[in-house]
Amino acid sequence: MSFSESTRTDRLLQAVSDGDESALGELIRLHLPYLRRIIELRIAPELKSRVDTSDVLQETQMVIIRRVSEFISKRPASFRVWLRSRAIEQLVDQYRRHVGADKRSVRRERDLSNVSSMAIARTLLSETPSKVMQKRELAEQVCDLIESLREIDREVLTLRHAEGLTNNEVAEALNIDPVTARKRYGRALRRLVEMVTAAGLDASLSWGATK
Repeated sequence: MSFSESTRTDRLLQAVSDGDESALGELIRLHLPYLRRIIELRIAPELKSRVDTSDVLQETQMVIIRRVSEFISKRPASFRVWLRSRAIEQLVDQYRRHVGADKRSVRRERDLSNVSSMAIARTLLSETPSKVMQKRELAEQVCDLIESLREIDREVLTLRHAEGLTNNEVAEALNIDPVTARKRYGRALRRLVEMVTAAGLDASLSWGATK
């Protein structure tokens, strides 16, 4: 989230706290793109075949409206991480309703999909000066490597690159301290670089964009 978005979020939260009903709608609209991204990245394939992501997004918005006063009074996390938790809760709830509680645990909702891995690959390739077709092919190759990483490595890369969280937000999402989050991210990134190099792929990936 940019500085201007963060400032606007703080202003709108204060307005909501002061009783400005219109501010809540504006606040939700500001973060809708982020919420949609989380849902599209985290929705399980078997749920996606039964429920439209827009429906999950709508349910998430309703939960936010009901519980935003709780956030304002307690401030349990940064607002974006709190929003993320509400979206994932809805995905878990929808899965239980439409697929079955015995087939997938809450923990498994954190697993990566191919969509998440491709989002990471495209972020790392964002500054690569290659032709569109070459970039697409390279993204698919990098995506395959990301899929073979350990779950914790894939998770931290997803949080940073696919979800766009800051290091501090990653720490909140994983319930660990920021130093540990930064170390995990560094290890995951180094491992991916090693795999890319070992595979003989283009080494001009935009690793600088990860700083």
